[in-house]
Amino acid sequence: MPYNEALTNAAQAFEVYKKTTPAQRAQLLRSIAEAIEALGEELLETASRESNLPLARLTGERGRTCSQLRLFADLVDEGSWVEAIIDTALPDRQPLPRPDLRRMLLPLGPVVVFGASNFPLAFSTAGGDTASALAAGCTVVYKEHPGHPKTSQLVHKAIVQALQANELPEGVFQHVSGDVEVGQELVKHPATKAVAFTGSYIGGKAIFDLAMQREVPIPVYAEMGSTNPVFILPEKLKENTAELARQAAASVLLGAGQFCTCPGLLFVPESEVTEGFMEALEEELSKSTPAKMLHDGIAGNYYKGLKKLLQAEGVQALVHQEAHVLEGRAALASTSAAQWLQNPALQEEIFGPFTLVVRYSSDAELISAAKALQGQLTCTLWGSHYEQQLQQELTDVLRDKCGRLLFSGVPTGVEVSPAMTHGGPFPATTDSRSTSVGTYAIKRFARPVTFQSAPQALLPAELQDENRTGLWRTINGKLSQSSL
Repeated sequence: MPYNEALTNAAQAFEVYKKTTPAQRAQLLRSIAEAIEALGEELLETASRESNLPLARLTGERGRTCSQLRLFADLVDEGSWVEAIIDTALPDRQPLPRPDLRRMLLPLGPVVVFGASNFPLAFSTAGGDTASALAAGCTVVYKEHPGHPKTSQLVHKAIVQALQANELPEGVFQHVSGDVEVGQELVKHPATKAVAFTGSYIGGKAIFDLAMQREVPIPVYAEMGSTNPVFILPEKLKENTAELARQAAASVLLGAGQFCTCPGLLFVPESEVTEGFMEALEEELSKSTPAKMLHDGIAGNYYKGLKKLLQAEGVQALVHQEAHVLEGRAALASTSAAQWLQNPALQEEIFGPFTLVVRYSSDAELISAAKALQGQLTCTLWGSHYEQQLQQELTDVLRDKCGRLLFSGVPTGVEVSPAMTHGGPFPATTDSRSTSVGTYAIKRFARPVTFQSAPQALLPAELQDENRTGLWRTINGKLSQSSL
């Protein structure tokens, strides 16, 4: 469908869809999940052929896709996400009376969603961006990712079926194919009210810049990747050297390193124990079986970025295999913290099964490295319980650098839950106040509106006196959750 027709349809459908009840939107989301599941093996086999991802991985991803649709349905049903707040009138207040004020979040309008290459289901056609936008009451124009067009068309078909079953306009969800120019036009179109993107820094930053150049700028929620540093403290390394190496390697290798939370930086102390850790890590990566990457373009960029990094001063290649047209072969390199601090290019993400070990000589050097970090999706601090207790300064620095701070485990594997933040300071994302995973993602596509001294009949249902159940509000200046 032409992009201009799609956005015209989405804008017209928004006038209908924004008036739907929470129950209607929740039912639509559940219907989409059921329609996707009804596609059966055809969807998984198609996605596997287009992405080179194994069926087992895609089965889990389909489950995640449908689960997050149902999660947003439950959120919409529950209702408190709209943050309905009522300040009742105080006509006798001195020196001036207070009017009746009622505020809640309302949908922005048509949202353009760009699909991700590495998640053909969970971050694509009916992925988290689409689910959260539809849950908020926005219509969606989805820009198909060229890496898995047939998969996207199948999911689009399922969404259309769900819209028809719920007697909603097909303009609520529009599917667009095309090149980079089409994507640019979608961002520039006056009907577009927000953009969601998952992909590279170059792509996300270009979309953001384009949105800021519009006559009416719009929010862009672009997730653009991260090196996800892991900071390893001496006592923790000494406690379980081999196991930490195994955990790190498994996380680097997961999905051929094609996760935006792949740990691309490991900060380790200069010590005798570190040599054992490095040997174990080298062994784990060296013996790994290469896996096909999503497509040859991603494989080419992986080896190109790897070659550039390994040519940098002070960087030593420890595991380095010959480039392949499609396979992602594990790689490992090492450098000193002093050298890393002098070369900002060593912070650039290399999308694939690679990690750079950075050796630090003191706590002060470790703090300096943490302060020099760019914005990240995740930061991880591996330390013994006692060590972690003593690292308040490091924790404070890392907290300001990322959207998720881990104290155990590995950054790969992002739980879809209300408490999850999948975002972070620039350049990890274009807006550190948002997340693309978890229920808080719905807030990206809504804006606060206050109604002052409005007649009850003209208020949204959530703000009317007769519909206060379970809504947050202030009454005479006190915040409470009503049980009326």
